Amino acid sequence: MTYTQIAVMAVLLALALDQLLRTRLVTRKVFWVSYAIIVFFQLLSNGVLTGSGTVHYDGEVIIGSSSPEGARPPFIGDGRIAYAPMEDLLFGFAMILWSQALWIWFGRRGVQREPMSGPPVWQSRG
Repeated sequence: MTYTQIAVMAVLLALALDQLLRTRLVTRKVFWVSYAIIVFFQLLSNGVLTGSGTVHYDGEVIIGSSSPEGARPPFIGDGRIAYAPMEDLLFGFAMILWSQALWIWFGRRGVQREPMSGPPVWQSRG
């Protein structure tokens, strides 16, 4: 299975989860505004890691091609955005949607960490 196929499958599963859990995040403006902020920083970090040569991708499993050894991939084009493959945006979207949908779903069921969030226990007494 290629990186592209896995990325598309992750997005489809995340969208299905959003519907199954009835969180319907993708229909909310606040989700898309927050996702725009997240995607900016995702592109920034991906650009640094991929543009510096820290991370390499095999051209056989992504949209586009791999860069010759030692060469920097294109900033945009050849299936890349900010040096990283477009599939990274798909994975990022799926990861954010999964985590927010599960967060809301568990929250609706009263699942919370112990001790509860808020001021420290010693500040709330007395």
